[in-house]
Amino acid sequence: MKLIADCGSTKIDWCALADDGTVGARFHSPGINAVMLTEEEIRARLAEEAAPQLTVGPVDEVYFYGAGCISPEVCASVERALAVMAPAARRVEVATDLLAAARALCGREPGIACILGTGSNSCYYSGTAIADNVSPLGYILGDEGSGAVLGRLFLGDVLKNQIPGELAREFLDEYGLDRLEVIRRVYREPAANRFLASVVPFLSAHIDQPHIHRLVLDAFRAFFRRNVCQYARYDRLPVHFVGSIAHHFAPVLRLAATQCSCTVGTIMQSPMEGLVKFHS
Repeated sequence: MKLIADCGSTKIDWCALADDGTVGARFHSPGINAVMLTEEEIRARLAEEAAPQLTVGPVDEVYFYGAGCISPEVCASVERALAVMAPAARRVEVATDLLAAARALCGREPGIACILGTGSNSCYYSGTAIADNVSPLGYILGDEGSGAVLGRLFLGDVLKNQIPGELAREFLDEYGLDRLEVIRRVYREPAANRFLASVVPFLSAHIDQPHIHRLVLDAFRAFFRRNVCQYARYDRLPVHFVGSIAHHFAPVLRLAATQCSCTVGTIMQSPMEGLVKFHS
């Protein structure tokens, strides 16, 4: 039995995969940030929140993909903590969510794999490993095209009177916000990126509005220009995407790609389907 985990800060998507490639179980548990937690804290969280839901086994292999799993030290810590899920596993692999995206989207073929969710990231994938990566830099310096950046751009336009007044009032009323509350949530509350990304459903519902369509299109063009276009053969390789932003704004994303001489390949909302296929 193989156990696959797609881990974010909000939730972990687990899938137990039988030796014949069939899905034995799917379940979710609260997310963890491997950079922010100690090995003991990760182990305790997994033991309490995830292990009781794993009712199939025994597990021989574990593949754990997490956003914070970027250093050998963090990966080793998570690998040891995963013993509570699979104490007899002969193989445990801990890797980044970017490798999960690349494997899910590209399989064993070369391509450019991208994440567009609350944050954004991208890489050139050789078919076996990540060969090049333009640093995403976070939602202040980078993360072009992400939910956090779309929210930051839109809120800035709302507060600086750059969008039609009726549309701005509709947004502020729907979200129960005013200028002071927006500033407080962005500058004084934790997880400002999540707050910024929380306005994305409004953008999706009003994507036919010229200002919102232009804002999203410009953000996606910036993502291609500042990230994808730095990879070798970007104009000849398929550019694949995973994440809620890519999924919900697919038509605008494809338009931006065309304008930047790129070709969009697969778009997935979640990488798990592709990971199941890769590890089968």
